[in-house]
Amino acid sequence: MISKPVTSDPDEDADTVGPPSIYDTDPPEDEDLWFLPPEGEEAQDVFLPPGPMADQRLLFDPRDWRAAQSDLSLELADLAVTFGALDERLRAGPKGWTHRLALMDVSDLGWWTGDRISVDRLALWTGLRIGATGDDVQALFRAGWAVRRLIGGAGPTEGGWEAGLTAFLDRMAQGIEEVPEAVADLAEVMRNADGLHPVTQAAIGFHAWRALSQGIGQDTEAAIIAARHAATMGRGGAKFMPLALSGPGALRGAGTPNEKLSAWIRGAGQAALAALLHLDRINAWEQRAHEATRDLSGRTPPHLIDAFTAWPMISAPLAEDLTHASRAAVQRNIDGFTRRGLIREVTGQGRYRVWTAAL
Repeated sequence: MISKPVTSDPDEDADTVGPPSIYDTDPPEDEDLWFLPPEGEEAQDVFLPPGPMADQRLLFDPRDWRAAQSDLSLELADLAVTFGALDERLRAGPKGWTHRLALMDVSDLGWWTGDRISVDRLALWTGLRIGATGDDVQALFRAGWAVRRLIGGAGPTEGGWEAGLTAFLDRMAQGIEEVPEAVADLAEVMRNADGLHPVTQAAIGFHAWRALSQGIGQDTEAAIIAARHAATMGRGGAKFMPLALSGPGALRGAGTPNEKLSAWIRGAGQAALAALLHLDRINAWEQRAHEATRDLSGRTPPHLIDAFTAWPMISAPLAEDLTHASRAAVQRNIDGFTRRGLIREVTGQGRYRVWTAAL
């Protein structure tokens, strides 16, 4: 029998009993614990797991938009001149012109947003609150809100961006007591854009609200906010800058800030020019109508001319409400205007007829 030799160090004897196993490891040291975060002011990037880092840049960097504004300064100046002419025309003209342009612009805007409310139905809804069906009542509500916001009331910046936007969008009337998060985010974006031209700020606000808002009517709201804010470059004659009278080109900008702003300026300039040309035609029609009805007596003819100046489409009940005349007097004068070539019927029906000025 062979006995195990006894060593003088019991601890050494305990550690060296038997041959080492391939699974034995050395005791870990602190510097070998790779999964622990670094201490002190060491760089954290080394410790973070591999992968793409979150983009910390601003969603709407005002520096990019300022550079785009500088590149498009000539186009922006042309738009300012056209809008200035429209602003002066509306300052000198009757109040009905603004209402007429608002109805037309909102109706054209609906073909881009998908609401697709014709101008005659929009006129009936805003004038008499009739014409809604179960399928499009919400679309009519949005269109009616848009017309009201374009023709009057406080703008989206009245009292500051947060308070102004909350009131402008009727968020308090909808039972929301605090400033919505999307409104606060848009207010922050617009404060960062302070110092840019109102047209550039309007383009930023339009694209920002479409990105931030999750509501059904965010496209309509974005366009109306931008249209009212862009008009602040004028002298108060034009309450809003038209955006859709010549098509939705201003609203379809995509890509870089330069591409978005270029489409915005080009489309808004075409819409403002279309508004100017339309006002020229309606002004000429108004003068022709007064001349052609000089032999007619009573108060109904001049009131009916004012109604056709302010409303692009009119039905008999709406004309009755606008002129405060009887149905018989309204229908008699409408027939007389039609015979003299001043207005024309557009539906071709025997009932529920609608007339428009023969420009």
